[in-house]
Amino acid sequence: MYYSFDKQKVRDAISDEDVYNLLLEWGGDPERRKDCFVSRTICHNPYGEGSHKLYYYFNTRLFQCYSGCSDPSFDLFELTQKIFHNQKNQDIDLNEAIRFLSIKFGIEGNAEEQQDQEDEEWHILEGYARQREIEIKDYHAELKEYDDTILNRFNYNVQIQPWLKDNITQESINFARISYFPGNDQIVIPHYNIEGRLVGIRGRTLIKDEAERFGKYRPIYANGILYTHPLGFNLYGINWAKSNIQSLGKAIIFESEKSVLQYISYFGAENSIAVACCGSNLSLYQLQLLKDCNVKEVVIAFDRQWEKKGSEEQKLWDKKLIALYNKLKLDVNVSFIYDLNMLTNYKDSPTDKGRDIFLKLYSTRKYIKE
Repeated sequence: MYYSFDKQKVRDAISDEDVYNLLLEWGGDPERRKDCFVSRTICHNPYGEGSHKLYYYFNTRLFQCYSGCSDPSFDLFELTQKIFHNQKNQDIDLNEAIRFLSIKFGIEGNAEEQQDQEDEEWHILEGYARQREIEIKDYHAELKEYDDTILNRFNYNVQIQPWLKDNITQESINFARISYFPGNDQIVIPHYNIEGRLVGIRGRTLIKDEAERFGKYRPIYANGILYTHPLGFNLYGINWAKSNIQSLGKAIIFESEKSVLQYISYFGAENSIAVACCGSNLSLYQLQLLKDCNVKEVVIAFDRQWEKKGSEEQKLWDKKLIALYNKLKLDVNVSFIYDLNMLTNYKDSPTDKGRDIFLKLYSTRKYIKE
């Protein structure tokens, strides 16, 4: 059995923030403008070289190089091909670029019968996996591990006031080794794999203008290392929750790390069944992590992404949740925390309004009827 990937599906699943992180990883040193990212011309220059003349426009989702490219307009798949050629000295075709991005962001493919050319088709991706120290095997991923002594370099004496005011206790902050990076004015959030080893560090900027320009979250860059990891290959909080998930057969999946810490603040780390997928998509790799914990029910507790009942925004969100349900229903029971009574605000997490509101939302969670 091998997996094919649909180009449009992959394109739709990759966010602008994902593109920003790719440009950062590939040495593009991107800057956010009102309607685009502006990056170094990594499309035809080596890592970290070239002037800031490569533009990625949000409305078209296309790149435009204003210096040196024979084909100056191209999409993310074509840029991926250029990166492999320039930085890895490998030439890959369009299908291999699609597969690469699918695996990197945990976008599931379509299972198809084994074909003779499978080994050839996967050759490039297997080479990439070795380079990035990620091994793809039966929906499992072995992530690169970082030396956790880097965490000693951050400041633990500064109180994270925005989070303390947002129903997160200091005890939970200490437990999760949340700290402060004064040079970048960032909240430092270590990410651990299911075995409790450090696999990445995300920073949450406290600078409003920077959050608007570059996004709230991005990997921490410290001591000459970018502490990045593909978010679709892990679940934040799984290392603390795994034994409880195994015992209860139930896991609650939030969008953000902050929601996991709110849950721990309400119920204690020793009782946690909370994890975060760090987005609003759940990959089959993340589902496999839960299945390895013998999960029987997955509770989807995403932020409320619609403002008014009956709006087109709500209808689109409902379609997305149904699509997620269809992906999961054959493996586990699925329920949704869905705030029909408007107990939370627009784009709030179910945990944002405190313990009591969360318990009300949890007790009235919805199951989709066949």
